[in-house]
Amino acid sequence: MQVILMEKVVNLGTLGDVVKVKDGYARNFLIPQGKAKRATEANLKQFEERRAELEKAHAAAHAAALARADQLSELTLVLTQKAGMDGRLFGSVTHIDIADALTSQGITVSKNEVRMPGGPIKSIGEFPVSIALHADVVSEITVAVQPES
Repeated sequence: MQVILMEKVVNLGTLGDVVKVKDGYARNFLIPQGKAKRATEANLKQFEERRAELEKAHAAAHAAALARADQLSELTLVLTQKAGMDGRLFGSVTHIDIADALTSQGITVSKNEVRMPGGPIKSIGEFPVSIALHADVVSEITVAVQPES
């Protein structure tokens, strides 16, 4: 299916690109989330009329993401969890825990923005975590997990 991208989609294209994707990906993800529209003549014409407005909104979102990235730069988040004598946690630290801790510090981050390539943290120590604030803006923080005393 041919779709027009309404915003930048990682590994697919940027605003205004007409790309061919699988039908299910378009119907179940891109179109319902407003990331794309079907590439019909009417939608192409409507997109060209609104192109400047969409680019302006995209630039504003990018600038806001950069401002949030400045808040996160060089941040070390300290979390305390119950742990055994060998340093393993009773449970784990997930993306939800990290998003809640950042929000409690006054930095608004949703759980969908937290990227943990190694999965949940299950031991004591310091771990790098990526925060994807925008398709072009990814900030790196350090999460230090300490045992409860």
